[in-house]
Amino acid sequence: MELDLSIENIGECKIESPMLTKWPSTDFAFVTDAEKILYDVAYCDREPLVKENPTSFEKAGPRRKVFFDSARTRVAIVTCGGLCPGTNDVIRSLVMESYYRYGVQSIIGIRYGFLGLNPSTNYQPVALTPEYVRGIHKTGGTILGSSRGGTDDMEAIVDSIERQYINILYVIGGDGSLRAAHDIAVIAKLRKLKLAVIGIPKTIDNDVSYIQRTFGFETAFSRAVDSIYAAHVEAEGAPNGIGLVKLMGRHSGFIAANSALAMNDVNFVLIPEVPFELHGGNGFFHHLEQRLARRGHAVICVAEGAGQDILVKEPSRQGHDASGNIKLADIGLYLRDSINEYFKAKNINASLKYIDPSYMIRSAPANPNDALFCALLGQYAVHAGMAGKTDMIVGQWNNIFTHIPIVVVTSKRKQINPHSRLWFNVLEATGQPADMMNG
Repeated sequence: MELDLSIENIGECKIESPMLTKWPSTDFAFVTDAEKILYDVAYCDREPLVKENPTSFEKAGPRRKVFFDSARTRVAIVTCGGLCPGTNDVIRSLVMESYYRYGVQSIIGIRYGFLGLNPSTNYQPVALTPEYVRGIHKTGGTILGSSRGGTDDMEAIVDSIERQYINILYVIGGDGSLRAAHDIAVIAKLRKLKLAVIGIPKTIDNDVSYIQRTFGFETAFSRAVDSIYAAHVEAEGAPNGIGLVKLMGRHSGFIAANSALAMNDVNFVLIPEVPFELHGGNGFFHHLEQRLARRGHAVICVAEGAGQDILVKEPSRQGHDASGNIKLADIGLYLRDSINEYFKAKNINASLKYIDPSYMIRSAPANPNDALFCALLGQYAVHAGMAGKTDMIVGQWNNIFTHIPIVVVTSKRKQINPHSRLWFNVLEATGQPADMMNG
């Protein structure tokens, strides 16, 4: 596998880390740039166990020497894109780690995403202190506010960063935000600015490549389980009852798949990665009708990006939102109406209840395991920032925290492989056909 996972540094680390004085024993605490995490941990016993120059990630963690002098360092945090459980947890962790562990006194929060770095908006940054962020992890949303897009003039954004004497910029966001972070890092390098740009991947869809999971994902499918439970109760409570739940997942069906596995009451999972047809002898409606004939009720879980080929005949005319995402047609409402029409035409009395919990999930606070993950992401991001790493994100691979170049992360989208064990597990749990295409 040819993949350049090398991490860029803005300069040589010459300053002893303040962390050296905080632990009585440091043998286990620090890592070096030479320590790597293998990309592929599986092997065949007919092949050599260790290959020459295997693909590997740089290991995250504190370095014995850092690039930035804490007393002269100014940190900025920006949250971009849609709301996501755990964002406040990450903000709090970044502030606490910077202030208490490294002694950074100047920490600011950028308001409303990259809009806050656009000079034309005049949004003023907020000073982030330990007192200010102490209890924010208990609430959903982001104390800094968020937005999609902000400006296409990335030079103006870097101008704003330079005027505010920012040394480390932490960008909490998804694919579009991370692309913007990369642009900022590139422009800063061309200007010879000593600016570290560190990304923390935020998307409940879990669709960022080369990382194990994104924060907010576990909370999202955990909360989705409540909606599936309600849909199941409604479906069982009526003759030919159908519970239809639409969940997030623009291009990847991880939330729908994991929710179905966590709540084994789902009979059909429809995701963007697996095409399906509605009508015909092997279409979804036929199998749904058979399910009702056998069991008298059914629960359907559909990802928001599923079935777009059925709804949108001319994808080029869909348009894009401020983050550059294609605007999706509403598969949930379409399925609701189409299912009702199908059974009405067949003179079958069906009772369908439709649930869309999207905004309730996005605005929820992180569950305990996600909160733990967010706290650690913040710590490892600060270690990277203080060491002068740039144009990278902090991720996790095989349960170990890693550094990954932003260009690698944004090079492709992570999706469910229809031939993977995960999707086979879903098929086993639901009992749905592996293929719902005719011909």
